Amino acid sequence: MVARIVVAAPGSGHGKTTVATGLMVALRSRGLAVSGHKVGPDFIDPSYHALATGLPPRNLDPFLQGEDRVVPLLLHGARRAELAVLEGVMGLFDGALGTAGYASTAHVAKLVSAPVVLVVDAAAASRSVAALVLGFARYDPDLHLAGVILNKLGSQRHEDEIRAALVPTGIPVLGALRRNPDIHAPSRHLGLVPAAERARESRGLLPRLAEWVAAGVDLDAVVRVARAAPALHGQPWNPADHVSPATRTAVVAAASGSAFTFRYTETTELLDAAGVDVVDLDPTTETRLPPHCAGLYFGGGFPEVHAAELAANEGLRGRLSEAIGRGMPVVAECAGLLYLCRELDGLPMVAALDAVAHMTEGGALGYRRATAASTSLLAESGQPVTGHEFHRTVVRPRHGASAAWRWDGELEGFASPRLHASYLHVHWAGHPELANRFAAAVHA
Repeated sequence: MVARIVVAAPGSGHGKTTVATGLMVALRSRGLAVSGHKVGPDFIDPSYHALATGLPPRNLDPFLQGEDRVVPLLLHGARRAELAVLEGVMGLFDGALGTAGYASTAHVAKLVSAPVVLVVDAAAASRSVAALVLGFARYDPDLHLAGVILNKLGSQRHEDEIRAALVPTGIPVLGALRRNPDIHAPSRHLGLVPAAERARESRGLLPRLAEWVAAGVDLDAVVRVARAAPALHGQPWNPADHVSPATRTAVVAAASGSAFTFRYTETTELLDAAGVDVVDLDPTTETRLPPHCAGLYFGGGFPEVHAAELAANEGLRGRLSEAIGRGMPVVAECAGLLYLCRELDGLPMVAALDAVAHMTEGGALGYRRATAASTSLLAESGQPVTGHEFHRTVVRPRHGASAAWRWDGELEGFASPRLHASYLHVHWAGHPELANRFAAAVHA
């Protein structure tokens, strides 16, 4: 039995991440083992969950993973926890565009039979908050809205006015949080700054966050709501069930550090189950590949912010270029794609791809249904995948002689039997055959 709640909001900017992370810290401070889970593809919010819980970050996304894997992945991620806190994405009912809320917070909450706690920014309203909450409670009768947490309150009088208006709705107030300028995480062009880029400051924020939430939220009531969730039927996801075991271990260097902070936890778990030892490599500071390195994985992050440091590390850039040139298998997603180009915003990168990258004013954001444009390191030609694209850079040319993926009639990325570089983030728990192919190439 996994006690669980979903922390949702009417829209972005109401304080979901702050409240969800604060609940994780506050409950953990009371001695509970807590796991954190993010609805949707986002990498940044889970980085704060990991700091708060002491457990690896997790995502739950029906589009990327498939509906049937959501419960097993929740059970897997919460196996060392007494209570799971799921942070929603955007507004409660906002999902993939052009669908009836597919992959929304509400969709996931119903898949995992979890009660929902609605966080509402009340800074610019009073009694109208009750009308808003009542609308969310009645919009989908299959969803259980178990309570509300009022955020950014200005005074006791402000709180009393909203509480009185909520009484006729029958929806309990589980918390009332005052405005607090000391509770703040900085943001940039793609959202919050990842916790790994400001680890000391982020860790210093946690005690203040726990104190703020504990003072304003009825934690006992939150735990009761979470424990009232019905039993989940299913078995925990097991990475070993989805990849081929190996008789020996191979080493893969995975980009990490301040420039490469995005990697789905299950990617590492799948590779580990396939006999691959994933070793972190910080391209801003380390000059050599790990001993016996047989493969490279460059995930997401913000290389555009750290381009000068990446460019200055000539020793590692040269060794990477040489290793890739002689056929070492390499997978690069988004940030990794930029790093493998000849240049990023005019600064030299690895030059494994005959392309240049630079920042733009616009960007690309959204779910994608793609097919493999050619047979490559990761996929057979024509293989369908689901993924997510989120960036404000452009690569010229957009693809090489053999593209990685095709979607919406366009070719994207670079692919060969030993290389796969693309803007598309694919959750390998939803497509474990990619992990299997990569592991086989590394072992070979």
